[in-house]
Amino acid sequence: MSTLRRTARATVAPAIEHARARDVQFQEDMLLVRMEDGRALMVPLAWYPRLAQATPLERGHWELIGRGVGIHWPDIDEDLSVACMLGDHE
Repeated sequence: MSTLRRTARATVAPAIEHARARDVQFQEDMLLVRMEDGRALMVPLAWYPRLAQATPLERGHWELIGRGVGIHWPDIDEDLSVACMLGDHE
């Protein structure tokens, strides 16, 4: 890994590593996740086919995993990591 990438990752990692979801909402074809630190993340529902195909009732039945490090939808067996949603794919 290059020094530049390592430095950039070290700068961004704490923000991602400590990100915790507190609320989930759906707006038309978007997933909105509100974080404990006040940030809000909005991503296209199309990125998550199970959620896109789920009914509004199934989407509305979610629970936080690990004090907000992830989100679980038991009715459709879908789990999303907040870190992955923020771009930490390693």
